[in-house]
Amino acid sequence: MSQDSATATEAARKLTGRRRREVVAVLLFSGGPIFESSIPLSVFGIDRQDAGVPRYRLLVCGGEDGPLRTTGGLELTTPYGLEAISRAGTVVVPAWRSITSPPPAEALDALRRAHEEGARIVGLCTGAFVLAAAGLLDGRPATTHWMYAPTLAKRYPSVHVDPRELFVDDGDVLTSAGTAAGIDLCLHIVRTDHGTEAAGALARRLVVPPRRSGGQERYLDRSLPEEIGSDPLAEVVAWALEHLHEQFDVETLAARAYMSRRTFDRRFRSLTGSAPLQWLITQRVLQAQRLLETSDYSVDEVAGRCGFRSPVALRGHFRRQLGSSPAAYRAAYRARRPQGVAESAAAVIETVVPSQGSPSGRRGTPMSSAAIGVSASAGSSEHSLPGPDAYAPGRPALPGQRSAP
Repeated sequence: MSQDSATATEAARKLTGRRRREVVAVLLFSGGPIFESSIPLSVFGIDRQDAGVPRYRLLVCGGEDGPLRTTGGLELTTPYGLEAISRAGTVVVPAWRSITSPPPAEALDALRRAHEEGARIVGLCTGAFVLAAAGLLDGRPATTHWMYAPTLAKRYPSVHVDPRELFVDDGDVLTSAGTAAGIDLCLHIVRTDHGTEAAGALARRLVVPPRRSGGQERYLDRSLPEEIGSDPLAEVVAWALEHLHEQFDVETLAARAYMSRRTFDRRFRSLTGSAPLQWLITQRVLQAQRLLETSDYSVDEVAGRCGFRSPVALRGHFRRQLGSSPAAYRAAYRARRPQGVAESAAAVIETVVPSQGSPSGRRGTPMSSAAIGVSASAGSSEHSLPGPDAYAPGRPALPGQRSAP
C-alpha cells in the first residue's frame, strides 16, 4: 500500500460527541524515547499562524500513571490523562517502550473508543505496536521501522506490514517508519487537513523537505527478529545469507530444512513475516546495492555475485524494488559520495563476497552470525536517519526512492 493510499479509501467516519478534528491528543508512555515523542508536540503544539500554518490544539496525555520516565532518565508529567482523548479528533501514539511488552489495557480501550467515534489514529514508529495491540491494524496495511517490521508481522499476522514505506495512510489509521518518517507523516497530516501551502510553510519552519522521496529500502539490512536464533530455521537462513552468491531457490532451502515447500513457506512466513521467495530476492538485491556502492564490478558481474541467473533478472528485480536500474543507482550514489569511498570499501566487500566461481565458503563473514544476532531490543531507538547531505541542494537524489504524494 503506497503512502497516498488514503485516496483509495473512504473518508473517515464523522466525529461524534465532543471530538474536534483540530484537537490532537498525543499519548505518552513511560520508557518512550524523547525524540520520537517530541515530533508531534513540535508539529501540532506550537502556534505558527504568523507563518501561515493553521493552529491545532494539543492535548498531551499520559497513557499510564506518572511521572513518566523517558530517555536519559528524564521524568515527565503530562497535563492530561486518558480522559482527555475523548475530545480529540486525532490521536497520536509517537512510540512504545517495548515491542515485546503489551501496552496498558486502559490505553488500548481509549484508542478503540476514539476510533469507533471517528477519530483519526496515528502510530509513529513503534507506536504501530500499540495500534496493533488495540486491534486497529487488523486487515489493514501498515508500516513501522524496518528493524521492527518482521516482529510486527509475526506478532500480528492479520496486519499487512510493508517495511518499504516511510508512512502508510489508510484513511482513519496511519502509521510511519522511524524518527524522520514520523516528521514526514505529521507533515502529510497537515497537508491533508490544510493543503500543500500550509504543509510547505511548516516544513520551512522545521527546515525539512515538505515531501521526502523514497522509502526505507536503502536503510534495510539483513537483520531478522532475535527470536530466529532459537528456531530450527535459523541454520537455513544463515546458510542462505552465506551463499547468496550461489544460484539456489526456495526448494533448496526447504530441502535443507527437511520440509515440504508448503510447510517451509508457512513456517518461514510465521518466523520472519515475509514469504521466503520475496525475502531471498530482497537479500540478493540488497547485496547488489552494496556491491554497486563499494566495488567496480560490472552489472553482469554483480548479478553473478548475487546469485541472479542473468543480468536481466537483476535489473528487473532491482527496478521493482528500488525504482531504478543498477547502473543509474551506482551513478547517482557516486555523485553523492566523496571520491575514493567506494574504492576503500571494495577490498572489504571482496573478502565477503567471493566471485561466482569461487569455493562456497566465505572468508571473513561479518554478515552471517551478525545478521542472525541483530536484536530489535526492547526500548531501543536506534533509528536510521538520512546522512547530513541527504537534502543538500545540487546533489542528485538516489534512484529507488519512490515519490511521496
